[in-house]
Amino acid sequence: MKKTIIIALLVVAIVASMAIVFAGCDTGSDFKIGAIYINSQNDTSGYTFAHHSAIKKAMQELNLKDNQLVIVDNVAEEYNAVSTAVDTLVGSGCDLIIGISFGYIDAMADKAVEYPNVIFSHATGYMSNDTNFNNYFGRIYQARYLAGVAAGLKSLETGNNKLGYVSAYTTAYAETASGINAFAMGAQAVNPDAVLYVEELKSWGNQTQERALAESLIESGCGIIAQHCDSAQPQIAAQEKGVFGCGYNSDMTTEAPDAHLTATVWHWDVYYKAAIEAAMQGPANFMEKMGKDYYTGLKEGLVGVSPITKNCAPNTQTAINNVTKLIVDGEWDVFSGVKLSIAKDGSVTMNDAALVDCKGNVIVEAGGASVDDGVIKGSMNYLVAGVVGEYDPTTTA
Repeated sequence: MKKTIIIALLVVAIVASMAIVFAGCDTGSDFKIGAIYINSQNDTSGYTFAHHSAIKKAMQELNLKDNQLVIVDNVAEEYNAVSTAVDTLVGSGCDLIIGISFGYIDAMADKAVEYPNVIFSHATGYMSNDTNFNNYFGRIYQARYLAGVAAGLKSLETGNNKLGYVSAYTTAYAETASGINAFAMGAQAVNPDAVLYVEELKSWGNQTQERALAESLIESGCGIIAQHCDSAQPQIAAQEKGVFGCGYNSDMTTEAPDAHLTATVWHWDVYYKAAIEAAMQGPANFMEKMGKDYYTGLKEGLVGVSPITKNCAPNTQTAINNVTKLIVDGEWDVFSGVKLSIAKDGSVTMNDAALVDCKGNVIVEAGGASVDDGVIKGSMNYLVAGVVGEYDPTTTA
């Protein structure tokens, strides 16, 4: 009799403990994700499209339903607008709020304090806290370099050494400076005579101006147009003007089938799947699993390039594969004192060579290690040799 009672009590205890475990771990049915977008959720390419598609893909892989995602889109980078969007999402019962634009940073930081039981995750920023707010970004410069390789090979094929680049900013933000530099270095690894001309938007997105600046670069003689801006307008301009281009955020081949070479792309779903899964078990688990500052790259699959097109020069894929292997294997990274030399057949050699900015300042001595992540993410404010654009000479590293 006593044995029966003891066994019964053990069964009750086990069932109770299992109930506690599952109660502390949201199985997904009641979990809600809130997303704040700078452009429309209905965009078919570009920045918001890349994030929205990735969130939806991650949700599908986690068997979450469409009604578990609440979106506030077309939200300007303005404090009150972002605060209102957060309030709306919290009022809708969201457990995790994702903000995709850099200018959302201050409002999200404050709202994370106001709503301690809600998880906040912010793309491209630098703020975080220890309890419920992180930032996430990636080594997109690695993928920029790969796109630059494709552009360099095409420039050799066409005989035009002038490349253009429509950028939200140049040296005001490390994010844009590092991308410009990496793209230029990738092109120059193939074509040492390549020169990259940069036109600055002075905003993160303006479709009319994006097109206008691309057209200006084309009129000045640039035969390939790259970009760090939201829409496909620079690629569409390249198509219309009979030149070539490298897009950003998403594969822009559909928008410019006769111009597009490849795009520097984000695989945001790599982050979103892990982040959503961690968030379903609460803020503490989320911060432990995802960290305050999430930062990965080619090796982890967060960044890459879209499939190369028929417009690319021969052996482009071979060259991209060879450089990717060096980066993924940890043998080389972009901003080091080792330069790559890439032949027309796609083969790659490494040589010690100083990293020098466009003013002749040595950033990294020949053979030296890559500049710190903190510089790449936060303080890079120079352009490398072979780039023509706005430059801040007050600091060199």
